[in-house]
Amino acid sequence: MKELLALGTPGLDEAKRLLSRPSPHASHPLASVTFLPPISDPDKFLCVGKNYRTHLEELRRTDLIKELPTEPTGFIKLNSCLTGHDTDVERPPSVVHLDYEPELVFVIGKRASGVRKKDAFDYVAGITLLNDLTCRATQKREVASGSRFWTAKNAPGFGPLGPWIITMDEVPDPYDIWVSCSVNRELRMRVNTRDQIWRLPDIIEHFSRLVPLEPGDMFSTGAPGGVAVGKPNAEELFLKPGDIVECAFENPAMVLRNRIVAPR
Repeated sequence: MKELLALGTPGLDEAKRLLSRPSPHASHPLASVTFLPPISDPDKFLCVGKNYRTHLEELRRTDLIKELPTEPTGFIKLNSCLTGHDTDVERPPSVVHLDYEPELVFVIGKRASGVRKKDAFDYVAGITLLNDLTCRATQKREVASGSRFWTAKNAPGFGPLGPWIITMDEVPDPYDIWVSCSVNRELRMRVNTRDQIWRLPDIIEHFSRLVPLEPGDMFSTGAPGGVAVGKPNAEELFLKPGDIVECAFENPAMVLRNRIVAPR
């Protein structure tokens, strides 16, 4: 996928041409497909934290932040934590407060360095969906120690991503997407991306000042309000083995589904 994105518009146009006249030998029933993350080995997967006002309030109320950001802040999802759509995610034995965080992800389509806000979307190939699974107890310890959320968010499988990339020509407005999360078909949250504090132009300008971005790099843009830890009955809502988690966009439509399982 990184190689395809690096080809730019000609590569995507060729992919569309091939899809318009698919060979029977290139078609597979969806049920027979095992999904990998659309990009399993990004050079950089940067996650912007504290980017919805409602989520900020949840974090402050539950002692999961100690400061309010005045510019985009972030942490990194490691490649080793990424998994695809419809896969099982093991909940480690030490984790009992496993939380869900559906997030809009922008996929970089060409090299970006020193990008100005007004040009930001020229560097974006499309969007995808992340469930930024988080161990809240570990996160709280990391915040107390003054570190970012490295361990809490990077256990194997804690980065369900996909199922695919929707190219920007099929995204009516990235800041009018309803994002939802359901557990066992029970709706847990539904929030619009218009509520983000820092938008893509702010994010790319901020990070590309010193960090060159490459095709296939990604920015996840933060969790909306409504996660389990922010609810009065949080203990009942944290993810348990057997739970089916579905994160979704409504327009353009996409669903990312995973099953939480006990360690094998």
